[in-house]
Amino acid sequence: MQKNNRKVVSIGNQDFAWLRENDCFYVDKTDFIREWWENGDIVTLLARPRRFGKTLGMSTLECFFSKEYAGRDDLFEGLSVYGWEKYRQLQGQFPVVSVSFANIKSTNFEDARRRLAGIMMDLYRRNDSLLDSDALTK
Repeated sequence: MQKNNRKVVSIGNQDFAWLRENDCFYVDKTDFIREWWENGDIVTLLARPRRFGKTLGMSTLECFFSKEYAGRDDLFEGLSVYGWEKYRQLQGQFPVVSVSFANIKSTNFEDARRRLAGIMMDLYRRNDSLLDSDALTK
């Protein structure tokens, strides 16, 4: 995705893996993973203005922790979080359920409800293997 050996700025793209796979310009904010992990908070609220990287941040967290991305060191090589052996060992070790409402744009309640139901059905399909695992409790 580079043009003339210069990285492309992919405006509006909120998919961490895609940005890294296509060698797009990316401002490394992965030290947030280390800070967040070490803080030990039970709940974390990411309250930032619109277009301030909340969805990209969630995508980064999903790629880092999710078993779906186990072995994808290529996504994090050269980034801050990978400077720590402890965090290289954590990458790809957890079941992650991630929900984003960023693409629910609607002018009425029923359409928004339908879109949300679709997101939840996709989420269930992607994670139905968790039901047969020891990862969840009643």
